Amino acid sequence: MSFNKVNSLIIIFLTTFVVSCKGQVNRNEKANSPLQSVKGIQNSNMLHKPKIQISGVILAILQDSKGNIWFGTQNGVFKQHGDSIIHIDSIEDESGKGVTVEDIAEDKDGRIWFAHRSGISSIDGTLVTNYYESDGLIINNTWCIETDVKGNVWIGTIEGACIFDGQRFTKFNLPEGQKDTTLAISSTKMVHNILEDSKGTMWFSTNAGLFSYTNKKLKNISEELGIPTSFISKIVEDKKDGFYVSTSIGLFHFKGNILTNISEKHFNEPKGTGSIIVDHKGDVWFNCGRSIYSLSGNKLTEYRIEEGNYGPLTFQIYEDQQNRLWFVGFSGAYRLENGRFINITKDGPW
Repeated sequence: MSFNKVNSLIIIFLTTFVVSCKGQVNRNEKANSPLQSVKGIQNSNMLHKPKIQISGVILAILQDSKGNIWFGTQNGVFKQHGDSIIHIDSIEDESGKGVTVEDIAEDKDGRIWFAHRSGISSIDGTLVTNYYESDGLIINNTWCIETDVKGNVWIGTIEGACIFDGQRFTKFNLPEGQKDTTLAISSTKMVHNILEDSKGTMWFSTNAGLFSYTNKKLKNISEELGIPTSFISKIVEDKKDGFYVSTSIGLFHFKGNILTNISEKHFNEPKGTGSIIVDHKGDVWFNCGRSIYSLSGNKLTEYRIEEGNYGPLTFQIYEDQQNRLWFVGFSGAYRLENGRFINITKDGPW
């Protein structure tokens, strides 16, 4: 996804879902400014939309440990605090231009980290620090970011993964896979998502499959389980020592060495899945292109944001600390409340 222009973003998202991370660091530091079947479809009436969206395209959302909500967008970073929202304009590329943010994470010390197409950035209080290839990052084109319990920052890029320990960047070697020719942007070393689970194991969703890393040992979980595609989008932990895996051909679940094809049980043909979460009740939420689904036990329910319309294109599904469900993507941010989707703009409602 090259998001310097809105039209390229639209093309990339559509192609993605149709088939469905001190050395000599030269840092730029700035202070920021003040179905059982598809019969379960719910047609939601959208409330009146205030005029100003947070951004036309929102790719990531995170609520931090202090309760602030951060939005990663094609127009950079926005922070919601109370009833106001501010733009963090000091997150920028090496030429001083704005960035498109792909992913957000918080470390154990409360710093907020951002993966964007021009490097990575952090915010510590009011101090913004930008890191680039010139600082040791393996490539500026980053796709995902995760922090572990030790304080390390893991970065996934179009050219593999690396680790930042606060002093230097170290390349983390992963097997090379295949280029997904169905997508506008892809590579043999693409890392889509990195997760540290509740037991401290690191997981990597890549174009070479799904990998785990613990006790300094890397395992190819795709090979061990027999996942029938090497294109893995995301992995999330459930509440019963199992995992859900989003792939180019559908949704899978595994616990131990038992793999279950969830999509095969509910759809007549393979459907690539994108974002996925397990909510506080243990229900699974995921999207297949414009379609949004929840899976509660064996019951699959499809949701629509508007009557007769499956939109918007969802990049991330997220549950906040108040157990509210957010859906962010192309055309802004939405929250599901009392069975209807509310469009959240710069004016809220928060």
